[in-house]
Amino acid sequence: MTQEYTSAAPAREEVNALAGPSVVEFGTAWCGHCRAAQPFIATAFADHPKVRHIKVEDGSGRPLGRSFGVKLWPTLVFLRDGKETARLVRPFEATAISEALARIDP
Repeated sequence: MTQEYTSAAPAREEVNALAGPSVVEFGTAWCGHCRAAQPFIATAFADHPKVRHIKVEDGSGRPLGRSFGVKLWPTLVFLRDGKETARLVRPFEATAISEALARIDP
């Protein structure tokens, strides 16, 4: 699991080309909702160590977040071979995250 948000986001084309299971998490280090969700995200990811986790610092004018239609943080986009299979906005427990991870990493 990735710990820090990166300001150097990949291009949408790169995300679409990802092979296997991936999660793109949009948020910021200063966002209270993002910080509160981290323990739940960590718990869910513990059972899925092979899932690629990309944490992207989001904000106004950030093209990757806009291409996914992100409006609230954190937003987790679950991908299998670059295709979105699930999305969670402001998750407040690990179960929903685990269920979405199980869909991309059986």
